[in-house]
Amino acid sequence: MKLRFAATSPFARKARVCILELGLADRVEQIPTDPWTDPALRIANPLGKVPALELPDGVTLYDSPVVCEFLDAEAGGSLFPPRGPKRWRSLRRQALGDGLAEAVVRRFVELRRPPEQRGAAVIARQTEAIAYTLAALEAEAQSLSEPPTIGEISIGCALGYLDFRNPDEGWRAGHPDLARWFAVFDARPAMQATRPPAV
Repeated sequence: MKLRFAATSPFARKARVCILELGLADRVEQIPTDPWTDPALRIANPLGKVPALELPDGVTLYDSPVVCEFLDAEAGGSLFPPRGPKRWRSLRRQALGDGLAEAVVRRFVELRRPPEQRGAAVIARQTEAIAYTLAALEAEAQSLSEPPTIGEISIGCALGYLDFRNPDEGWRAGHPDLARWFAVFDARPAMQATRPPAV
């Protein structure tokens, strides 16, 4: 299998963390990819996004929830609980983590525009989404699972991306339980090995 990834993408990082947590590193070739310029990515994934997982039979899977669930099934893992309340809690947390990451991405992209082209309403909406999501995660931080499910991995990668793009956000001050959980989760070897490059 081949995973196309960008080192700064929180969604690709989620897949890479899953690979390491599941012990699949020797079965998945990881190919650094520039989503903006690499024509091979557009062939593999018409959306032009990472992660994209190319299977031996020529099929490519995307996006991160599909890629991660496939990897979990391949490894016979437990990142995706099979049924019952734990499954839906894990999937809901995955949606929260992915949504947080998406809000940080959208705000970052908007802020990179020339000042006269920035949409103030877009920036405000994404900032509000980040704030509300952090508050929701703080409310359930003490129940986050150990070992992690896909929910915790998604949340951890999103928080890591928030730190990467907005190191001065100061989110820990108002979310002490979430900050304590993240400090432990971020120390996991899979998170250490997939840390985005310094900018």
